[in-house]
Parts: sequence; structure tokens; C-alpha cells
Amino acid sequence: MLRSSNPILSKQDAFTPAAPQYGQRGSAQYGPGQGFAQYPGQQGYTDPYGQAPTKAPEGRMTFDDVVTKTAVTMVVLVLAAALAWNLIPPSLYFPGMILSGLVGFVVVMIVSFRRVVSPPLVLAYAAIEGVFIGMISKVFEAQYTGIVAQAVVATFFAAGATLAAYKFFNIRVTAKFQKIVIISTIAFAALMLANFIFSLITGGPGLRGGIVGPVSPLALGISAIAIVLAVLNLVLDFDYIEKGVQMGAPARESWRGAFGLTVTMVWLYIEMLRLISYIRR
Repeated sequence: MLRSSNPILSKQDAFTPAAPQYGQRGSAQYGPGQGFAQYPGQQGYTDPYGQAPTKAPEGRMTFDDVVTKTAVTMVVLVLAAALAWNLIPPSLYFPGMILSGLVGFVVVMIVSFRRVVSPPLVLAYAAIEGVFIGMISKVFEAQYTGIVAQAVVATFFAAGATLAAYKFFNIRVTAKFQKIVIISTIAFAALMLANFIFSLITGGPGLRGGIVGPVSPLALGISAIAIVLAVLNLVLDFDYIEKGVQMGAPARESWRGAFGLTVTMVWLYIEMLRLISYIRR
């Protein structure tokens, strides 16, 4: 069974070829190096014993499916961010960011632990995270004119460069590489959660500093580490999706791949906002 080190994609049944329906016949066809069954795409048949026609087999995930569904989630996210940017008053930014951040985290956990991916929940996450992105972007833009456009360009440039490097340099993700990235990501997330709780209790800026004011070398270092980890998680995402397509994952898993990519891209964008704000100070 194909497993991923990305918490968003590492479902027990994710990217595992769907089993044929009960009573379905047809010999397995094997492709070079695949080792899994591909079943004929007939609409169904009646077996010799008079049983009802079987359901047609589920389609397989493709790269086009993942790209299309990722585009859909990103459009929903951008629309929600635009509405939050224009409609939510500044007095509600702080409670709004906390609420949307917590709700978004809960939705991430629900989607991650569901046996079957739910497209409505994926789109709900995109909308909720879009509200968070819209508010935090407006706060940074008020202090650093043009920073949102810079962060968007930097985010997509980093993602594009990562994909190009993955394809053209034929990067192979090993088990050791996966283990290092996932342990580092979990450790970083735990540190940031502790820092967030500490900031709420003390009212201070914490390890990363505030949106304005002096920048410490520690804050710069943390931001740089976060961006590197986000890029490495993109590599894991690309590798996992590629292997899922090769192994004939069910078509519904395209939504899980799109979800994982969206979560990583949101993280990368927020870190780009922070890093650019540090540089501009």
C-alpha cells in the first residue's frame, strides 16, 4: 500500500487501487512496473446466474483531475479572501483570524481522518482559509504597500520552481527523506503552537515578532526554516500524487491530492508574507 508522510495525504486507503465490484469479471491487465489490476470499463453486465447488473468500476485519478480540482479549491479560496478583504471591518480582524484559523484547523483534521474524502469539506476548508488569508493579507498590506502581490508572486514562483526541479532533476523521495521532513514539520508545528499560546497568554509577540517593529535574527531564521519545510512538503505532495496516478488510485482521491496541495500552498504564502515583511523593515 502506498503511504505518504504528508499528514493530509496519509490515509490508510488513499491512493490504493479500488477493488472490483462483487461479481465483476474480466482478467487483470498489468502495465510495465505497475503490478495492480486495471478493470474493463464496461457499463455493467448480468452474470450467468441472473444477478442484477453490477455497478461500473470507478475511474482512476489523473494529473488533469488533480490540477482541475486544485484550481477549483484555489478559486474558492481567492473569492473568500476577496470577500473578507472588502467586507470584514478592521475591528473584527483579530477575533476573525483566530476563529477562522481554529475552524480551518478542525476541518483539516476532519478531512484528514475521514476514510473517504469529502469534496464539500475540501471546499469548505478553502472558503474558511480564504477568510483567514483575506484578513491577514489586509493587515500586512496596510503596513507594507504591495506586499500581498509580492508574496503571491513569490509563492507561485517557489511552487513552480519546486515542481520544475522535481521533474527535470528526477528527484526521488526516499523513506529517509520522508521521515526527516515529516518529523521536522511536526516539530516545527508544535513549536509554533506553543509560541501562539504563549503570545496569547503574555500579550507579547513571541519568537516571531510582531507585524511591525524590529526584526531579530531568530525571527528571520524561523521564517526561513518554515519556507524550506513548506517547499519540502510540496516535494512530498508531488511525489505522492505521481505515485498515486501510476498505481491507479480511485478518481475521488484527486480531491485529497488537491486538498494537500492547497494546505501546503496556504502555509507557503503566509510564510512568504512574514519573510517579505522582515526584509522590508
